Amino acid sequence: MNVRDATPADEGAIIESFRSMDWDRPWPMPDLGPEHLEGKLVLVAEDEGEIIGFAFGDTATHGRAHLNVAFVRAENRRQGVASALVAEFAARALAAGSEHVTLDVDVTNEVGQLAWQRLGFTEFSKRLSAPAAALEARTGPAETGESYASIHIQTDDTAAIEAAAAKYLPRFGGGEARVDGPLNGWVVVYSELADRDRQARHRLAAELSNATAAVVCTLAVEDGRVVRFVLYERGSVVDEYQSLPEYFGPLPPGDVIALSANPTVVARLTGADRASIRAVARTASSPDELPPAPELLAQIAEVMGLQGAGRG
Repeated sequence: MNVRDATPADEGAIIESFRSMDWDRPWPMPDLGPEHLEGKLVLVAEDEGEIIGFAFGDTATHGRAHLNVAFVRAENRRQGVASALVAEFAARALAAGSEHVTLDVDVTNEVGQLAWQRLGFTEFSKRLSAPAAALEARTGPAETGESYASIHIQTDDTAAIEAAAAKYLPRFGGGEARVDGPLNGWVVVYSELADRDRQARHRLAAELSNATAAVVCTLAVEDGRVVRFVLYERGSVVDEYQSLPEYFGPLPPGDVIALSANPTVVARLTGADRASIRAVARTASSPDELPPAPELLAQIAEVMGLQGAGRG
């Protein structure tokens, strides 16, 4: 067996061998043609006049050589053919002024990774792949959806809630609030500020809970895609839920778990059935895995007995 430079007469055998390779990458196998070999070092391993393997790549690109492909026929493997091809490629790379040789190997190809490691290759980086359409959708300008909220206070004293809302809303930069109810034992507050500003909504709900010593629940659709509720008791948050925990950015695993509804707490504060809360208040990584946000909000409100939830 000897390794030599390929000639034009070898191109047919090289292309045929290339097309017989296993291809597990996410994109289609390229249609290799003679034009793809132009300007590259192309080596063949020959045994009794028959090509049993080949390798090609660039011997000097930005100070390094890159081995695009090294292939040996299945019946000729474990006979030192790949080592001979790589040795000759490395010698040509050194002669061209390159001190390092790089190559790519699929992460699913464990046998190939071990073989290259035995020849002295070590991992120094990872090449990542993503579907272009999905990447464009994820990184392109996001369409901002509608946001709206309702604040539910577990009381029948509508007048007290009207007074408290009128007292606290101006402090947070809001105007007048609309107060409705009582509805099924809850008074509902609607405010343009609470619709668009989560932080202001949180502060108002906490103040209403603290001032009235009542359980308060905020229930909102955010950006047209996310459903969120927060339960307060004596001014403190006791449970919170967000249908898409990482919609607004990555979170530590513990924070993701914390944004799942706690059926026991919800049941204690609202009288909802725990199994129903568990079934309805689900979380996901994509809006496609859940009902549309307005529909999901309506389902959660029904289970919790919150009438008038959503838009004011």
